This record gives sequence, structure tokens and C-alpha cells, in this order.
Amino acid sequence: MAEVSRTFTCFGGATTVAVDGAGPAGEPEQAVQSVVDLLLDLHATFSRFKPESELSALNNDERETVPVSSIMVRFVQAALDASEATGGLVDFTMLNEIEVAGYREDRFRGTLSLPLALALGPARQPGGSEPSGRWKQVRVDREAGTVTRPPGVKFDGGGIVKGLAADLAADRLAGHPGFAVDCEGDVRVGGTDKAVRMLEVPNPFGGPILHEFAVGDGAMATSSIAKRSWFQSMKPTHHLLDPRTGGSAFTGVVQASALAPTGMEGEALAKAAVLSGPGDAAGWLRYGGVLLFDDGSSEVIGAG
Repeated sequence: MAEVSRTFTCFGGATTVAVDGAGPAGEPEQAVQSVVDLLLDLHATFSRFKPESELSALNNDERETVPVSSIMVRFVQAALDASEATGGLVDFTMLNEIEVAGYREDRFRGTLSLPLALALGPARQPGGSEPSGRWKQVRVDREAGTVTRPPGVKFDGGGIVKGLAADLAADRLAGHPGFAVDCEGDVRVGGTDKAVRMLEVPNPFGGPILHEFAVGDGAMATSSIAKRSWFQSMKPTHHLLDPRTGGSAFTGVVQASALAPTGMEGEALAKAAVLSGPGDAAGWLRYGGVLLFDDGSSEVIGAG
């Protein structure tokens, strides 16, 4: 049976689900629909732009300890793991800062061109963690199904949600001969046939792709300052914040694509690579990946 695929809008951009062959989720068309429904449900749960979402309810709850769903428990724990693994470079408690920077709506009317943002951007410097990062005050109790944090500390799902969504979709499709899920740049592929797929690394400067990786089972996540950028107070601003300063990070690395076993790990590694700057970025791509720099040059990193 031919592969069935569908592309739809989710997580603020294009999301694609492709399934080859029947499996636990049914025939390919049934399996695709099942995963589309799953991803749309996850988007509704974690969108900070929807006042009715569970994430919004958690962020607005004035209690210190809040009962949450099992999927929210899994997200917060995954985000904590990402913060711990990156020494705080990935910090999911910076919602207030990203809103102050001007990212308050789900869709942009226009995005700054990457060359313009770079030309008008500040002097480049590596990002860094905040020693007293708020994420250190967050606790998850899996058995009780609760999240504890100081009232006023708000979570931004960001890329971690996309990685989590790709992983949950992969769990549902694991028994099918082949599948691919692309959650707006966070990709998971796999299946019982272990068929190799070519995962392309896009070039935000335009032109041909930067590289492609042959992957039979695994993930690739891409983090880029080019995806969402705008002018704020006459300055170029984007959605990847430096936890140390609270402002947009202009580090000299404009994009990182990270291979990894899971989407969540790939997302954390890619973001840490961008934020750490050219000197340390390659060290985060332990499974391999691609770095793109301010001048348009790129570097392919082999698997560690």
C-alpha cells in the first residue's frame, strides 16, 4: 500500500504526518488521522496564545502547587530535564520576557529578513544561563500529578512541546512499517522496516539545502533565529532569548540542526548550540548536525 501523508497547520507552522503500511494505529489513512488528532490536541493543550488551554490555566493559577494532567506532567519534566542537561541555556520559564520582547501573538504579519536582522543586530556574544534561574524552583510530582513553582513563574512550551509531540506521535506509529512526523521543524522517523529517509537541513539565507542526513530511526530538530523575528523599540528581535540577559541572543550562530534519538533531546541540543555561540556550538551536536553562521557559512558535524 502506498504511503499516506498529510500536511496541516499546527504549532505555528506546517506540520506533516506520513505513514507507510498498516499497524497498531490502523490502516495508513486511519493512522495519519489518529496522529493529526493527537497533534492538534497537544497544540490546544500547550498553546500559550489560547486562554482556554491547560498551559494558560497553569500559568495563571495563583496556587503554588497545581494539579495537572499527565501530559502536562510529562512536558514540565521534559522541560526541566532540558534545562538541567544544558545548564540552564534552555529555560522554559521565560514567558514574561518573550512577551515583553513583543512575541504575544500566534502568527506574525511579517518576519524580518535574516540579512537585515543580522546587519542591525547588536555585537555578537555567547549566551549564558542565569545562575538563579527560575527553572530551579520548579518541581514535578508524578504520583500526585502536580506541578509546584512560585506563583507568577510562567512556562513557555516553545520547541520542547514540538519535540514532545513528535515523540508521542512516533510512539503511536512505532508498529507501522514506516513513518515520518515533522512538527514544524522537529522531525521523527522510524518504523519496523527501518527504511532510511533523507532529512534535509534548510538554508534560511535561501538557495540549496545545507545538508541532508540519512536516518532510519531517530530525530532531527532545527533551532533558528530566522523563523520568528520582528522589530521591537527599533531593534531587531527574535524568539530565542539569552537567559542571562533576557533579550534576543545574537551569538554568531543563526541556526543549528541536531540529530538525536528523540525529538525532545534534539530540540534541547539545537537550541543550546545556537545560544552557546560558535566556540561551543559543535560540542552540543553529540549525535551530529549542522551549524549555520552569520556570514552564511556552515559546518557539518559528524556523529559523536
